Amino acid sequence: MAKMEVESEVTGNVWKILVEEGSKVTSGDVVMILESMKMEIPVEASADGTITELLVQEEDQVEEDQVVAMIDVN
Repeated sequence: MAKMEVESEVTGNVWKILVEEGSKVTSGDVVMILESMKMEIPVEASADGTITELLVQEEDQVEEDQVVAMIDVN
């Protein structure tokens, strides 16, 4: 299976994670929400598949373009 990375688009804090490892996602599904400059920024799945790894936890600080999750592509 091919793997795809889910990346943060901004520097901020992980506010809420909406999926678990093993969750099925469709491209565009919101995987987590970041808080940056008092704004809520959704992080979306980059492909259809299954979340195999969450690389951050709620309240973690993330940088722009940081890989936050991995998807096994269907």
